[in-house]
Amino acid sequence: MSRYQADSVRMKRDLAALVAINTENPPGHEREAAECVAGWLREAGFDLSFSEYAPGRTNVIALLKNGDGPCFAFNTHLDTVPAGSGWSSDPFTLTERDGRLYGRGACDAKGPLVAMVEALRMLAANRHSWSGTLMGVFTADEEVASEGAKFYVRDQPPAIDFAVIGEPTSNATFSAHKGSLRPRVRVKGVTAHSGTPELGINAIYQSAKLLGLIEEAHHQQVRCRCHALVGNASLTVTRVHGGHADNVVPDSCELLLDRRMVPGEDEVVVKAELQQLLDHAHAQSGVEAEIIAWQPTTGAATETDSSEAIVQHSLAACRRHGQPEPGPFGFQGGCDLVHFRTLGAKGVVIGPGALAVAHKPDEFVPVEEFIAAASIYLDIALALLPVEVTA
Repeated sequence: MSRYQADSVRMKRDLAALVAINTENPPGHEREAAECVAGWLREAGFDLSFSEYAPGRTNVIALLKNGDGPCFAFNTHLDTVPAGSGWSSDPFTLTERDGRLYGRGACDAKGPLVAMVEALRMLAANRHSWSGTLMGVFTADEEVASEGAKFYVRDQPPAIDFAVIGEPTSNATFSAHKGSLRPRVRVKGVTAHSGTPELGINAIYQSAKLLGLIEEAHHQQVRCRCHALVGNASLTVTRVHGGHADNVVPDSCELLLDRRMVPGEDEVVVKAELQQLLDHAHAQSGVEAEIIAWQPTTGAATETDSSEAIVQHSLAACRRHGQPEPGPFGFQGGCDLVHFRTLGAKGVVIGPGALAVAHKPDEFVPVEEFIAAASIYLDIALALLPVEVTA
């Protein structure tokens, strides 16, 4: 076996072990999975540490210093969405058939995680081939609000120069993603008996006026903001709840708004625009509404310029290992890249498996992509952690 050849048997065995550990989020409880990954990398020669933002909600950090040079990090998440129903096989038993590996997390994102672990092993076994600091940062809670990644960067860790984030991209390079804000808006009314509705102000009717203005804002203002890789910004309503009794005019109605941001938009400015929308509703239609909370989200939008070395090396590695259309592309959703960008990292998102099958019954990762991902990750790290040649 070549010194740089991934061990496909070991990778399948490791993925089976990780899929068998239930990290459905909620509730998460990633500790067991974190300890499993720590065991693999400790055996490979890495220094390991854990960080918890809540009991059982655990990040695992692997570190290997190998001379002077940049700091390069692999990151993905330990949690998965709930398995749900409709599976053809046990979601927590990795099942291989027709060139695919089925199981919850197979592509989002335990498959990418295992491929990263394999790349880290190969790098640790060949330290003469690179120089710098190598990290694996595997976090909790990405599927709900990225609390693990947020906790990690809040702890002010050392700067990271380059980061590869593992998410299902069919082994193509994604260098940008959208961000999100989710304000909870309460629309006010005046309660009354439903037999005499004229004595009250129906908060649901008031909300209907606001809903029209939200739709107008989406079409006339927000969606006009476009990014070459991720497309249009958006504003929509995803939840409505109003009323508390069958025979009472409601004095309150709550809306949950979903505002997707594109790279280049400022979160502070977007929040101010949302408040201006409520102010406009009051001035135009007498709607009294206020933002009462901001729901947790993955975070803001971000991008790494396509001319950066990590993007170019990633495109070359993806093409070299079987992806004829390597990108760069952009995610419509969010991921943890934005948090590593705050540490100074230039980064990309790459991983085996397709986003189209993530979060669904019978989630799978193609075996060929899964094994190739380890070589893609390895090539990117070697390109960015060069050994200095002295005269």
